[in-house]
This record gives sequence, structure tokens and C-alpha cells, in this order.
Amino acid sequence: MAVVITALIVVWALSGGFMAVRRRDERIGLLAVAAAVIAAVSLVAREQHHPLPACAGLGILGALSFHLLAVIPDGSLAARGRRNLTIGAYAVGAVTGVAAGAASSAWPMVLWFALAIGCGITVANRRYRRGGPIDRRRMQWVGWALVVLTEVFLVGVALRLMATWPTHPLIVLLATTALVPLSLVAASHVKMIGRVDRLLTDTVAVAGLTALVIVTYCAVVIALGRSVRDGERSLLLLSMVAAVLAALAYQPLRLRLANVSNQIVYGERIAPDDSLRTWGSRLTRAIPLDELLLQLAESLRKSMSLDVAEIYTGSDGRYDVAAGVPHRERATLVIGAKERAVVARAGVSGGTWLDVWIPTLAPANSSNTRVAPIAHGGRLLGMIVITRRTDGDPFTDENDQVITELARQVGLALHNVQLDSALQASLEQLQRTNVELQESRLRIVSAGDAERRKLERNLHDGAQQHLVAMAVKLRMAEELVEDDPEEASKVIGELRNSLKDAIVELRALAHGIFPPLLSSGGLNEALPAAAARAALITTVEMTGLRRYSPEIESTVYFCCLEAMQNAGKHAGDDAEIAIDVTDNGAQLLFVISDDGVGFEPGPLGARGHGFVNMTDRLGAVGGHLQVESAPGHGTTLRCDIPLPA
Repeated sequence: MAVVITALIVVWALSGGFMAVRRRDERIGLLAVAAAVIAAVSLVAREQHHPLPACAGLGILGALSFHLLAVIPDGSLAARGRRNLTIGAYAVGAVTGVAAGAASSAWPMVLWFALAIGCGITVANRRYRRGGPIDRRRMQWVGWALVVLTEVFLVGVALRLMATWPTHPLIVLLATTALVPLSLVAASHVKMIGRVDRLLTDTVAVAGLTALVIVTYCAVVIALGRSVRDGERSLLLLSMVAAVLAALAYQPLRLRLANVSNQIVYGERIAPDDSLRTWGSRLTRAIPLDELLLQLAESLRKSMSLDVAEIYTGSDGRYDVAAGVPHRERATLVIGAKERAVVARAGVSGGTWLDVWIPTLAPANSSNTRVAPIAHGGRLLGMIVITRRTDGDPFTDENDQVITELARQVGLALHNVQLDSALQASLEQLQRTNVELQESRLRIVSAGDAERRKLERNLHDGAQQHLVAMAVKLRMAEELVEDDPEEASKVIGELRNSLKDAIVELRALAHGIFPPLLSSGGLNEALPAAAARAALITTVEMTGLRRYSPEIESTVYFCCLEAMQNAGKHAGDDAEIAIDVTDNGAQLLFVISDDGVGFEPGPLGARGHGFVNMTDRLGAVGGHLQVESAPGHGTTLRCDIPLPA
């Protein structure tokens, strides 16, 4: 006994010192060292035959047990209630120890330790429920040690009662308490914290299993109404060990036995519902849906002893075999709208129902065929078709339930695939739109810069030259006024003509920037004026037009102007242009057509700079452009702009 206690003291002292050094901000290590010191003092007092100090030390040691359980994992007594309970525990422990020493009885000390440990576990449990994930895992290490202690206690008591072994169960229990300081050390190590949950789970399972075996054996022995004889003790002990080993080996053996039984009963190593159990685990983006459907068909054929297993998928009344075992060429299955509504709502069906609603799938003996609709949201997405040989077993309700659940899960998977495809298409469309928008912005900026350069060049080459010439002539007229009035009068006349030319040049330049008629009179006045200046004969028809926002009016005007200029360059000298603008309330529609030579329409970038400008202008106000042309048949441009409500 003394050797075991001495070893325990050493283990507690070393563990406490290790924790005190490793986690200096926590007091749990100091408490472990204090427990070792108090135990050592009590042991020395007992060996020197001083029962009163020895019992007092044991009483304080019981209070220290409560203190240790109440403060795990970090050793802090932050709550006032825990501090008061701990102080009271030390007082009760000291009094109990003195009373036990004076009475020379061990029972008060046993009851005190049981009470202290029970209360400590209760306080620790409350702290565990309120703690964070890391604190919980650290406390689970102490819980694992207590579970092992409880298991050793139960096994020791049972063996002592039935087999009078071990001879000294208290020594075995004391030796096992070394797991408590060792668990505290493990809880202070970061790498060990993450491994406790699996260890604790397995330990609790084994402890509960062995406890059940022990209780069962004890109940049987008590029910026999007699004690175990000496010759029967070893046999009883061996039978208990055999029962525990058999119980532990049951779980891994159960899987093997299930496989063997499935092979015997079903002719395969899987049960009929294996397809249902494994489909969800296989459903992942890493495996293509076609491959999953083929695996499902193969699994159905094996598990249900089928002759044929096929899965149809499709939409809008046309369905093809996506997976089939064995593989056979099948024509596209066409189902009308009325039949689709019935099939989508139907459950697993066969026999006469199949002959009436889907006769294409009905074989000669349709009683051995089952069809499960794959539907989602009332839409028929496909079917699962299974067939057994005519001499095979009929389908059971269990088979129908499995196929129904599988069809539901496959329908959800197909719906998700369709959503993925739609989202992918939308993403690609958005990417294309984004690229087109960036290109359009670049073209608009480039066009603006080009127009500014053109304006600067026109001002420099046109109006500026007229003004410079006028300034020179004005200086000449000033010099000739006194010397040659007649010549001065001629120069002034030339100045008058030059001024008129400059005004005309500036008006033409301003008209190219933004026509004044468009600002003052809108499309009703600006379009006929522009048509009158066109290179080709142009007629304009306008229906229901009114004033619109400057952005819409300028878009329509400049698109028509661009179209007339393009036609003037490429349609031919004998071509004529017709412009028809209509306001239908929701849209402003305008069509520009000519009867010229036409061309072969190509991609937007290949149609010329003018069409690109028109597309950009219309896109800025939400409009669209459609080009219709063919060699020898002229060109028609159909444009629409949505109008605000």
C-alpha cells in the first residue's frame, strides 16, 4: 500500500510541476503539487503512528479534490459561489479529518471523499456546459480518467464478490487514480486536445458494455440463490471475459455476417435498399451525373435481381435512356402533355396502368415491369424503368418504396443540374455582356475623342481660315480708307461676303454637333430636314410621335442620319430610302430601308463602323438593332427603344 501511495505522490508531483512550467498562467499545476505534498505529509504521519494529523491531511485532500474538479481546466475560481463552496469544503474536510482521527474510524473519511468528489463533478459539469470548445475538450480528458476509474471500480467489486479476486481491490483502484494527473497533463498539450473525443467515446462504449455484462452475471448468480464455489470461480471469470470479447467483436463481425447473409439470400453482397443508402453519398459534383445514373442502374440490377434497369431523362415530352443495364439502343420516348401530367403525379406503376398511359414501355408481360416517375415541381424529368424475368419473383412493397425514394432523389438531382446549367448560361451571357459593355465604352470614348479632333480640324481648316482672311482684309481696308476710298469699299464688300461664308461654315459645323431643329422642334421637324439634305431621295413617315427625352431623340436622329449616310455611300446612285417612325406607347419603333444593292450580313464587328455606332447608341438607352439585307435586295434596319411608363 505504501509503495503504491508513494508512486501516486510522485506522479502527482511530477505532473503538477510539468503543468506549472508549461502553463504558468494557470493554477491547476500548483493544485496538483499541493495535493502531492498533503498526501506525502499524511503518509509520513501515518507511518509514524500519528492518526490525527494523517486523517486531517486526508480530509483536506478530499477538499482539494473538490477544489481541483471545480476549477478545471484553467485553475481559476472566478465565480464567488465557487470560491465560497471551496472555502467551505476545506473547513468541512478539516473537521471531518479530525473527527475521523479521534474516532479511529474510516467511514467518515470515505463518505467525505464520496461527497466531495460528487459535488466537484456537479460543479465541473456546469462549467463544462458553459465552456468553449477548447475548454470542453480539456475537461473531457479528466472525464475520460473518471470513466476509467468508475469502470475499474465496478469490475473490481464484481470480481471481488464472485471470484474473491483481486485480493486487494483498493490498491488497484488507488493505482488507477494515476490517470487523473496524467489526463491533466494531456489536457495541457495542444496536440492531445483534439484526440480526446474519439478516445472518450470508445471508452464510454466499452465501459457501458462491460458494466452490462457484469450486472447480468451478478443478476444470474444472485438468481441462482447460492454463492460461487471455489472450483467455479475460474470458470465464471473466463466466461465473463469471453462475453466481453464477444461483445467487442460483434460490431466488425456484424458487417461481414450481413454481407454473407445478403449473398445467400439475394445472390449478391448487397441488400435491396443498398442503392437508396449509397446514392446520396455518391452524389457529388466530382462525379458526372451520367456516371452516377449508370452506377445507380447497375446497383439496382444487382440488388433487386433485375433483368433490365433503365433510367430515362429529358424534358418537354421527349425522353432518352441516360443509363441502362444491359445497354440497348432505345428510340426516343415521346409522351404527350396530357400523359405527362398523369405520369408525373403517379407513383410506382406497372401492369394495366403501363399499357394505358405509356404503352411504348410495356413489354409482353408488363406485370413484371415497374415505372417510377422522376418529377420535380410537377414537371416530369424522366423515369426509372425496372424489369424482372417472367419467371422471377414479383415486386414487393419494399421494392416499390425503394424505387419511389430513389426517383425522388434523382428528380432533385436532375433539377439541380438544370439549375446549374441555367446559372452557367446566365453567367456566360453576363460575361459576354460585360465584354461587349467594355468594348462599347471604349468605342464611345474613342468616338468622342475622334469627334473632338474632327471639330478642332474643321474649325482650324474652315471658320478659322475665313476669320484670318477677314482680319487681313480689314487691315487693308483701314489703310485704304483715306488713300483710296473706292478700293476700300471693294475690300469692305469682300469682307461682307467672307463674313457670310464664315457664318454658313459655323452653322454647318454646329448642325453637325447637334441640330438646332432637334432641340426646338423634336423629331417631327429634325428628321424631315435631315432627309431633305440626304444624298439619296428619302421619304419619312411618322406616326404618333411626341417630344421625348434628349437622349432618346438624339439616338433616333443620329441613327437615322448614320443609316442615310451609309446608304448614300453603298446603296447605289439610283436607290431610295424610306424612314418609318412609330410610337406604340411601349416602344419607339423606327425602320430605315433602302432598295439598293444590299450586302451579306455578318457579325457586328464585320458590318462596318456605322453599324457599331448605331448599336452603341441604341444600347445606351436600352434599345436594339436588327439588320436585314441580302445582295440585290436592299437593306432594312429595324430599331426599337423602350419608352418609360
